[in-house]
Amino acid sequence: MGSLNVDKKVDLLGSNDPKPLKQLCMRFAWSFFSVLVFALPGRQLSFVRVFLLRLFGATIGKKVLICSGVHVWFPWKLKIGDFSAIGRSVEIYNYGFVEIGSNTVISQYSYLCTASHDYVSRTMNFYSKPIIIGQYVWIAAYAMIMPGVHVGDGSVIGARSVLTKSSDPWLVYSGLPAKKIKPRNLCN
Repeated sequence: MGSLNVDKKVDLLGSNDPKPLKQLCMRFAWSFFSVLVFALPGRQLSFVRVFLLRLFGATIGKKVLICSGVHVWFPWKLKIGDFSAIGRSVEIYNYGFVEIGSNTVISQYSYLCTASHDYVSRTMNFYSKPIIIGQYVWIAAYAMIMPGVHVGDGSVIGARSVLTKSSDPWLVYSGLPAKKIKPRNLCN
């Protein structure tokens, strides 16, 4: 085990600022309106949530379900395909672009994270990478998808799994970090 170098200190004040003024203003307006609408309980109000997301620049397909408590950081960096569902209290931390394919389910309390910090940099520089989620995907409850990950068509990401690398199509992944478990064979 190497020795700890106490001479090196982290300088968070020197970190790059990922939020230009225009983005901060848009984010403030979005936060104000989204808190009011997304906190309202019930699936029946999905159409209002979809309308508000579209109003703020999200591209959303037809018959999309957005449940209560969903937190989208930047709607203008979000695209959701037809017939997809975003479960209760999902967080979409989308400093980078997030694309969710058609016929896909993101289950309750899942976390899509497009950004982090470079831990080897003294200033812990901020970075973001897009997340692309294919069609016919199921991301189960409490799962986490990390920056730069592409979730292949038909993949299943098990409950409480953390997907740190892109997944191959039509496979089931589970664990921390998520690993291939078996093929996803549909029975109908």
